[in-house]
Amino acid sequence: MKSLAVFASGNGTNFEALANAAQAADSHYQIAVLVCDQVQAPVIQKAAARHIPTLVVNFKDYANKAAAETYILSQLPPVDALILAGYMRIIGPTLLNAFPKRIINLHPALLPSFPGRQGIKDAFDYGVKVTGVTVHYVDAGIDTGEIIAQDPVRVSPGMTLAQLEAAIHHQEHQTFPATVKQLIEEGAI
Repeated sequence: MKSLAVFASGNGTNFEALANAAQAADSHYQIAVLVCDQVQAPVIQKAAARHIPTLVVNFKDYANKAAAETYILSQLPPVDALILAGYMRIIGPTLLNAFPKRIINLHPALLPSFPGRQGIKDAFDYGVKVTGVTVHYVDAGIDTGEIIAQDPVRVSPGMTLAQLEAAIHHQEHQTFPATVKQLIEEGAI
């Protein structure tokens, strides 16, 4: 059984998808801790409802990112990987060096197209006919790590941005848990 730390900053729907998958009979992982950088994020209540310990780290309380990440490392239980599920901070060298090729991110577009915070909106504004979701390893760049898995989402004629966002989130909730499970089964985590 692998032990994971999930990092999230917001609503926590991808955290929920991972937590639900962890409860399946064929799951090979547990979520040992949620790490959140937003004191009021709804994901905190979702973790509490599942009795998953939460580490809330307000980066403003630290001199710099390295200090905050050093604190995170000091508070983490033993985990096999860090899973970024809507975590809106760039991971720094402190965590990257502690978990080489064991930090996994979910991005709401087909990388290398539309990296960054606004992947869905950027794809929509560009007028693509197909976008999707990408699971990738985290490196020192922004959404530049090795791609692990991708699944497409077709943009239907007349689709609104809100409809595309909903379709992307639905696909994320399928792709992310399946990819984490696959990585564990293959021994990559």
